[in-house]
Order: sequence, then structure tokens, then C-alpha cells
Amino acid sequence: MTAVRRAVPVLAAALLLLGSAGRAGATGYRYWSFWERTGGEWTYATQGPSAVRPDDGAVQGFRFAVSADSADASRPRGAADFGTICGRTPAKSGTKRVALVLDFGTAADAPSGERPPGRRTACARVSGDATTAEALAAVAKPLRYDSDALLCAIAGYPEKGCGEQVSAKGGSAGPGNTAGSGKSGGSGSSSGSGPSLGLPIGAGVVAALAGAAVWQARRRRDDTG
Repeated sequence: MTAVRRAVPVLAAALLLLGSAGRAGATGYRYWSFWERTGGEWTYATQGPSAVRPDDGAVQGFRFAVSADSADASRPRGAADFGTICGRTPAKSGTKRVALVLDFGTAADAPSGERPPGRRTACARVSGDATTAEALAAVAKPLRYDSDALLCAIAGYPEKGCGEQVSAKGGSAGPGNTAGSGKSGGSGSSSGSGPSLGLPIGAGVVAALAGAAVWQARRRRDDTG
């Protein structure tokens, strides 16, 4: 029992060390996420806006923010009711109406030297087979995409950058580190594995340290036995 008690502080210290290391190395990506309104709630889109063909009456949103992955992504803020956004746009044969919520995010998430515009909504009247990307282009130009079809800017914001990796302190983590096509909110691909690697790696470290602590406890017990 004494040996086990001696092992507990070692394991506790290991867990504290892992937790502090995880916080220090936390990173995210600065990008536009894409959302669909279902049952009065925002749901992170599983396809990109160029692949989704919403029905008449749909409500869809975009939010610019820094987040690690889809589970951590910030939802569009404010009211998102189709009647409020498109109430003055009557139905018309051969077209559909798509209510769009455009949340340009906060100053804390903005690229250096840029200031986010205010949140706004728009009702896009587009052809019946139009995609969300086409609806967005009808009301929020200029749009900017990268070579992997990741949505980089809406209404010209931000002026530069595209899905870049951001350090825990909010600065760029370095050139070439981008969300790329791994962000489903931008390109329609599944979430990238980069930001999520920390959990299994961390679990492995905890297991190794725990094993070392138990081994040390047993060795002390054998030495005194």
C-alpha cells in the first residue's frame, strides 16, 4: 500500500504536466465555417457550400472565427428566422429563396490589421437548382476561394489569408500551415486530422507515465520486501 501511495504523486504530476503542455501548444484555424439551420438550431454543415443545394425557405449561415475543429467552431450569432430575413421577398416560380446569416466574427479573431464588418443577413433569390455558394455570390460579393475551393473571404473579408493555423496567443503559426480542404465548412471535405491529434498522443503519454509510476512503486516494494 505504501508503494502505491508513493506512485500516486508521480502520476498526478504527470497529468498536470500533460495538461499544461496541451494548453501551451493549443492551436486553431482562422476560417469561415458553414452552418445549416435545422429545427431552430445551427448544425455544422457536412458538405461545403458549393455542394449543398438548399430548398426554398432554407436558412444557412457563415461564421468567421478561430477554432480547432467542427466541435469547437463558433456558431453564427443573432436571430436566424426565414420570415424575418426573407419576409419581403415573395416566392416566384422557377426560383427559390435562401436566407443567409453572415457573421464576420469578433476583433479577437480578426487577422492582424483588419476589423470585422458587422453581422448581417440577406435573402438570396436564385434559380431552383442553385447551390449555397451561388446564393452567397448573389448577395455577398466579392467572394474569395483558394486553389482547393476553400472559402477564404465573404464580401471581401478578410482581405488576405485563408484557413491559416493560429497559435494559442492568436498569432500565425507559420507559413504553409493552413486548414486547406480539411475544413468541411469551407470546401466540403471531412474535418482535417491535424487539430485532433493531440488527444490520442496525450493519452499515450499518460499511459506511459502511469506505467512508469506503477513500475517504480513495485520496484520499491520488492527492494523493501
